[in-house]
Amino acid sequence: MSQVRRLIMASGSSISSNPMSFKHGLSLWCPQSSPSLHRTLQSSPSSSIGFKTFFRNHVVAASSSSFANENREYVIVGGGNAAGYAARSFVEHGMADGRLCIVTREAYAPYERPALTKGYLFPLDKKPARLPGFHTCVGSGGERQTPDWYKEKGIEMLYEDPVTGIDIEKQTATTISGKLLKYGTLIVATGCTASRFPEKIGGNLPGVHYIRDVADADSLISSLERAHKLVIVGGGYIGMEVAAAAVAWKLDTTIIFPENHLMQRLFPPSLAQKYEELYQENGVKFIKGASIKNLEASSDGHVAAVKLENGSTIEADTVIIGIGAKPAVGPFERLGLNNSVGGIQVDGQFRTGIPGIFAIGDVAAFPLKMYNRMARVEHVDHARRSAQHCVKSLLTAHTSSYDYLPYFYSRVFEYEGSPRKIWWQFFGDNVGETIQVGNFDPKIATFWIDSGKLKGVLLESGSPEEFQLLPELAKSQPIVDKSKLQSASSVEEALEIARASLQAAV
Repeated sequence: MSQVRRLIMASGSSISSNPMSFKHGLSLWCPQSSPSLHRTLQSSPSSSIGFKTFFRNHVVAASSSSFANENREYVIVGGGNAAGYAARSFVEHGMADGRLCIVTREAYAPYERPALTKGYLFPLDKKPARLPGFHTCVGSGGERQTPDWYKEKGIEMLYEDPVTGIDIEKQTATTISGKLLKYGTLIVATGCTASRFPEKIGGNLPGVHYIRDVADADSLISSLERAHKLVIVGGGYIGMEVAAAAVAWKLDTTIIFPENHLMQRLFPPSLAQKYEELYQENGVKFIKGASIKNLEASSDGHVAAVKLENGSTIEADTVIIGIGAKPAVGPFERLGLNNSVGGIQVDGQFRTGIPGIFAIGDVAAFPLKMYNRMARVEHVDHARRSAQHCVKSLLTAHTSSYDYLPYFYSRVFEYEGSPRKIWWQFFGDNVGETIQVGNFDPKIATFWIDSGKLKGVLLESGSPEEFQLLPELAKSQPIVDKSKLQSASSVEEALEIARASLQAAV
């Protein structure tokens, strides 16, 4: 069988066990084929399809069609963190210039999205973050990829024109403006959309905000400048981070959520209590275990209050809804969705069930190798790492599966003049019983122990060296002496006990 025939067969098969054949097979259908593909074709004299005939029939014909994108070999749908880090990886492999196109619904080049609920919301006198200061990849110490960076690297950017449909057979995508895009390899990096209140209970009233992009944050800042009474719905990341920023605005702030304590998906009650006390010291009020019936409007139609199911009402001229997010699967349902965790199902190299189509970042449901379960992670660290792993697998002989260690963090109260800055990091899995060490002045550590093994660890206000220890502990899962941890007189002592367990396991 000729090399060309084998490559063509690979392009029509399911996910290939040979990533090089898989990748090059897909490239046959791209308007711009790689030099290695040209060499393969030219060195196949026994093939019934010569190089010139093949190129004329499939490549030239495609490039002469009325496609809106010039760069067609690789197309990334979505312009968030994952897209920005994927772009950097394409550049590092020398495969971006004239080959890569990014199509996004936003008006901006990819940026570090966590800033939107942190430094971006600071008042003007507190030196808020602004673009171009937090374009990717500054969040990981990399180069600031401004719009000019993409131009210089030969990457085609299509702004404010989200993809609304794809034709898998024709390898095309259609945007909301009607543009038809051609792709050889497609990477879906659409992230998530904010979960919203229904319109019938006031979810779209003026003064009600959701935060997913710069436009959302700008709209919120405009309201904060005039606000007096702020209500935040949700006790997770967004609730904690926005409330901390609101303290700098000196607003009457109330957080409402149905759970028993802040960050219930991660924090044990005793840890949550420490953070709640800190927020209360800064004037933030909590209404816990509450369900919202509807948002009420004033005579001018602007939000005026939040009405709870128990009949009570909390006045508000600005409301922020932070109740989670949904994977933006949009037109990609045919790729195969995961019904348990949501998102697009992928394998350990971020390949979907359709050859030549990948999914990365928040939208991807991937095998969490170290815990042997499927997961979908909404976090910037995973967005970065999944993008890099996917592109490396796509462009090289790299075949290892993604081996991700769950990592979460938050940094709040970091504006000028804040009496206390908060920075915690968590690594691992929050399963089993918890052991808490420290008094939050300023440090506190929580260890999750399951069947004698250290599964997860959270540290507040650690030193750089202490933070560096956390992933080692969570990855190795050493056997630890619970009684020693429980009797530790300080966070430093507890970490040394955990470190010794790590060394004993070697």
